[in-house]
Amino acid sequence: MAVEELQSIVKKCQLLEEDDFKEEDFGLFQLAGKKCIEEGHIDQLLEIIQNERNKVIIKTMGWNLIGPVVRCLLWNDKENDKRKNYFLVLDLLVKLCNPKELLLGLLELIEEPSGKQISQIILLLLQPLQTVIQKLPNNKAYSVGLALSTLWRQLSLLPVPYSKEQIQTDDYGLCQCCKALIEFTKPFVEEVTDNKENKENENKKLKDELLKFCFKSLKCPLLTAQFLEQSEADNDPLRYFASEIIGFLSAIGHPFPKIIFNHGRKKRIWNYLEFEEEEDKQLADSMASLAYLVFVQGIKIDQLPMVLSPSYILQFNMGHTEVFLQRTEESVLPKGLELLESGLLRIEDNSLLYQYLEIKSFLTVPQSLVKVMTLCPIETLRKKGLAMLQLYINKLDSQGKYTLFRIMAALNLLRYLVIKDNENDNQTGLWTELGKIENNFLKPLHTGLNMSKAHYEAEIKNSQENNQAVQKSKDLCSVTVGREEIPNMPPEMQLKVLHSALFTFDLIESVLARVEELIEIKTKSTSEYKMLE
Repeated sequence: MAVEELQSIVKKCQLLEEDDFKEEDFGLFQLAGKKCIEEGHIDQLLEIIQNERNKVIIKTMGWNLIGPVVRCLLWNDKENDKRKNYFLVLDLLVKLCNPKELLLGLLELIEEPSGKQISQIILLLLQPLQTVIQKLPNNKAYSVGLALSTLWRQLSLLPVPYSKEQIQTDDYGLCQCCKALIEFTKPFVEEVTDNKENKENENKKLKDELLKFCFKSLKCPLLTAQFLEQSEADNDPLRYFASEIIGFLSAIGHPFPKIIFNHGRKKRIWNYLEFEEEEDKQLADSMASLAYLVFVQGIKIDQLPMVLSPSYILQFNMGHTEVFLQRTEESVLPKGLELLESGLLRIEDNSLLYQYLEIKSFLTVPQSLVKVMTLCPIETLRKKGLAMLQLYINKLDSQGKYTLFRIMAALNLLRYLVIKDNENDNQTGLWTELGKIENNFLKPLHTGLNMSKAHYEAEIKNSQENNQAVQKSKDLCSVTVGREEIPNMPPEMQLKVLHSALFTFDLIESVLARVEELIEIKTKSTSEYKMLE
């Protein structure tokens, strides 16, 4: 019955010119064709499509059959011969139908499914979609952008695998889709690279759409993606995807060194309004992801200029590190610690100048590390946070170390950790590193306090002894502390400043004594408990 209905509407339309087709004709053709497909009359439908007399009808109305054909391929388990004909019908419709109508129809189909069916339909339709776009006579940039945006939006709904087993099984098909998406995009990247047709304006628009896609991909799935070990890099689909995306950036005229080292500056050497408006959202995440892929995973790192100093690279990566550390996802937070570690390990101990602490990220990153150490529910990350804070401090010069601590803040943090974390629990890793903390921080602080107090007490005594003579001459005096001269001021003001400094040292000393007392109490109670076991 369905076949007869379809043949009837086809015969009617054969007698009409294309402009004379009515809306009723479109509806009847779609309904009859859908019935044929669903009832399995694919052979008869194939004959109608292949008939040269129906060429205009198929070109104008055939795109309506794409949906039913695709749904049958996805959800019906047809025998091999039947399935082969369904694919043949799909290929013929893509070849013969109006590309503009086909484009919209294919994108609607891609947006329909959810769950595991997302990857199934993407893998099925990527090749037809690419063919349709390449057939479009104009506005290709817009069509490419629309397609990539739709595909990315659907892929972002799929869970990103985070273990070797999940990557290999690829239950939701994300890894397969990422690989297929690269193949889908390559011809359009090559088109803007070759630019044989010399359509400068259209070429620029296409580059813009590809750039947007690359940045979106850096955020999702690559921001949260986990990668296999370097020894298995050749079999890692997500690493392949990352490498190709970074390669696309260079191919369309935006090599990643230029992008990374220009991010955050007021004057930019590339400028895209859409990204500027979402600077703190999408772009920051994309840049952080790019930095991680290059400096930690080593993807395309050979493209970096060899003249860049370790401190220069660290400076630009601190902002990206902060982006990672502000996230709480288990798959994202460790990347910030790894990125920080990769930068710090390139720098010699005690060589990072204190002036770097004038840069905001050099102060916010250690604050974020403290939060990781105290608030992160994952023990390995808490310990890693502590190790990174120690490594960071080791790289600072002496003035930088004291500027970073504000000393009291460090002591108060240490006091808090000693109170909250028992030696048996050792959730923060504090007790494992206690020997280093005592030798590298507490003992030097004792020595420094004693020397500073003695120096200031001597200066107070000298100032008091000279006070009478100064008052008689009514001259201003000066005092040198730590080889630096305090600006000229009245003697009574200088005494006030010196006494204030001495009071600060006494305050620090009292907190230091309390910290040492708490450590002694905790270690003693642990030892007694072990003796009773």
